[in-house]
Amino acid sequence: MSAVPIPIRATGPHPAAAALAARADAAITRRAKPAAPASTGYRRARAPEWIVRAMAMLAGIALFVALWEIVARQGGRIPAPGAVWNAAVTIFSDPFYSKGPNDQGIGWNVLSSLKRVGIGFGLAAAVGIPLGFMIGRFKFLSDMSAPIIAMLKPVSPLAWLPIGLLLFKAANPAAIYVIFVCSLWPMIVNTAVGVRQIPQDYLNVARVLNLSEWKVFTTILFPAVLPYMITGVRLSIGVAWLVIVAAEMLTGGVGIGFWVWDEWNNLKVEHIIIAIFTIGIVGLLLEQALVLLARRFSYS
Repeated sequence: MSAVPIPIRATGPHPAAAALAARADAAITRRAKPAAPASTGYRRARAPEWIVRAMAMLAGIALFVALWEIVARQGGRIPAPGAVWNAAVTIFSDPFYSKGPNDQGIGWNVLSSLKRVGIGFGLAAAVGIPLGFMIGRFKFLSDMSAPIIAMLKPVSPLAWLPIGLLLFKAANPAAIYVIFVCSLWPMIVNTAVGVRQIPQDYLNVARVLNLSEWKVFTTILFPAVLPYMITGVRLSIGVAWLVIVAAEMLTGGVGIGFWVWDEWNNLKVEHIIIAIFTIGIVGLLLEQALVLLARRFSYS
């Protein structure tokens, strides 16, 4: 039976014993360490992260197109990707033609929808953001508005369309009114939540320093609430772009929603699919623009 090596510890003050114990401990430690792997002579290179992400995105797009092609070959009414691509080349070769109020290129329709969204969204920001600050700042106002917001926020935006037609007697302002209503709630709620998240100590210091309400707003409230406010703006623009398509289908006129409905009446399914992709791309661009804006003003 082999003896297990035991580290030698010096129990006395003799220097030779201490040196011998240190050498024995070092030998045991070297023996216990696993051997380092032999060097292969080269290091495995890793692809940059952006290349990996790009390959993953391309793989996802390729899988989507392949599934689309399979579904199209099953004899259904969904056109194949090649047919949609050819139609898209024709449409986008002249997107801004105009042959009358009801026959315009897809570019004019997208711009008309963006114009309605911009007007309704701007009005909602002008009303919702200051209202959110007041609701978050004053508890009495918050308690007073809480049941109204809780009751009206879940209502479908299109339910407001008949009210808009009744008030304005025209389709275009009614669609803008629907955008205004559906964009209002996210900005009010997120701005009010941001105001409530400010530590009370900050407001107490402002009270001790006898700062005016405007000074409190510009130096304490606005910088702290800005990330929450931009989040509300980002949610509102996404909802507004979703709603305008449905509103334009019902109200008619020039717009991407009306263009989809008109192409359905003409049984041009390829054009409907092109409109779906166009709506998605425009919505993605709007979302990413506000994401960049949110990162610009983020304090984290």
